[in-house]
Amino acid sequence: MHSSPVRVDLVVYPGFKALEAIGTMSVLEYANIHLAQSGRPPGYSVRIASTRAGTIASDLQMSLEATKAVDATDLPDIAVIVGARAIEQALASNQPLVAWARDNASQVNRLVGLCSGSFFLAEAGLLDGLRATTHWSAAGLLQRKFRDVKVEPDAIYIRAGHLWTSAGVTACIDLALALVEEDFGRSLALAVARDLVVYLRRPGGQSQYSMHLASQNTTHPGIREVQDWILSNVASPMPQSDLARRAAMSERNFRRVFVKEVGVAPNQYIDAARLDKACVLLQDGDLPLKSIAGRVGYASEQSLRKLFLKQLGVTAEEYRVRFSSARRHSD
Repeated sequence: MHSSPVRVDLVVYPGFKALEAIGTMSVLEYANIHLAQSGRPPGYSVRIASTRAGTIASDLQMSLEATKAVDATDLPDIAVIVGARAIEQALASNQPLVAWARDNASQVNRLVGLCSGSFFLAEAGLLDGLRATTHWSAAGLLQRKFRDVKVEPDAIYIRAGHLWTSAGVTACIDLALALVEEDFGRSLALAVARDLVVYLRRPGGQSQYSMHLASQNTTHPGIREVQDWILSNVASPMPQSDLARRAAMSERNFRRVFVKEVGVAPNQYIDAARLDKACVLLQDGDLPLKSIAGRVGYASEQSLRKLFLKQLGVTAEEYRVRFSSARRHSD
């Protein structure tokens, strides 16, 4: 437990993504509120930093006041570099920030690149040979520019030693909650998540492409209803005839419309939904594989193993070792 507040510098620059900055600050502030309610001192002391002190305009009609310039004489415990929409322009305009990250990374307990903020870490050479992520739309650019970085475009956030990177925009909340959990335990992180009305670990686990998010793209009300039912009842038998009746369609028409709306066949969507749920269960507990298989609609753990190998290229056991909240890892 920390005897004094964890010092956090939120690093911004002209054109930074406002939502990422505010989301991160909100998580840390709510953590302080809950600590105060339990009679404990604040857990975090947050400062706004930039390449210069003063008013820093964001990508929206708001600004933040940087109270300090980044330097080597007053380093935080955690430095969080926020992303930008025009990241290549931001990199070119803020080379002093790249140099600061390069020169001081080893002296900062945790250095975080939110969304395209990961480009600053990559430009500094800090991510060479390591796993990292960013917003899915910028993942290709990150890989092309920095070929030595092991870019994983499907991750919500990744920890590689003391370096953390996250996916886009609201994924900053997921990463900030992970920091709170590491610093003050799961119960406090869960309390903050409830206040913010978000998942401590969102459905789909580490994936940016959660089925719950993807289902929002469906426009046909009958198909959308079936998708929602599948996601809420993954343990139930799902013959296509029953799903078609739920959508008030013939089986043939149901399959045709489902593929048109969703982009995959119903059985593929069911497998993906069951995989989503299995990932969450593997991350957040220690249930045996047989129990998890039953909770996601499979008769045997062997069927679950085959699903993981087919869809993710790893076994369910390997996935648990890599992402389980019960096992703190630092790849």
